[in-house]
Amino acid sequence: MSMLLEVEQLETAYGSSQVLFGIDLSIRPREVATLLGRNGMGKTTTVRSVLGLTPARAGRVRFLGHRIDQLAPDKVARMGLAVVPEGRRIFPNLSVQENLLAFGTNRNGSREPWTLDRVYAMFPRLRERARNMGNQLSGGEQQMLAIGRALMTNPHLLILDEATEGLAPLVREEIWRSLAALRDQGQAILVIDKYVDRLVKLADRHTIIERGKVVWAGPSALLAADRSLSERYIGV
Repeated sequence: MSMLLEVEQLETAYGSSQVLFGIDLSIRPREVATLLGRNGMGKTTTVRSVLGLTPARAGRVRFLGHRIDQLAPDKVARMGLAVVPEGRRIFPNLSVQENLLAFGTNRNGSREPWTLDRVYAMFPRLRERARNMGNQLSGGEQQMLAIGRALMTNPHLLILDEATEGLAPLVREEIWRSLAALRDQGQAILVIDKYVDRLVKLADRHTIIERGKVVWAGPSALLAADRSLSERYIGV
């Protein structure tokens, strides 16, 4: 099976400070993958470099078989790569429905594209709050909206940066259920999160980075079998 996303020997720096040192990462169609590691190890920078927000200094990024590491972020997004960013970043002065409709397009050419009704079916609370402004939502509702907004673009690949950070336990469970449903529907997903026990049940493969380098990569079965990996590279 051909790769959906291929990151090869990615190096990125902020000014004279290098952050990524030869990151390799790949995701197949219909696959769920994770990027793991403690805070400050380069996970978000990796995502930003893939999206073109922080240009890579070296290496290659291919999406759908095309080089994208020199493309502007808007062109990368139009190819069908959507992100739910850390901090959600929804539009506070637009209603829930307006936030969703603003991103409505069919970038993957789906015969059954994501619509308002499909998003509301996945997150019934958003239907209840459809006329509320973004700044009137709780943190959990904002995260649901951020995921729904990304789905409205009908992406080939959905990236979630800190998918459940700061959410109440019940809301966190709702997010996990929605991600499992998306996986079952064949949506390719890259998840950044710290709850390894949930991720090994959700995802197919995992990549762990430390200080901007890949220190381990493998399937869920191996990660679940070796608790020392979580303790060494992910636990606080």
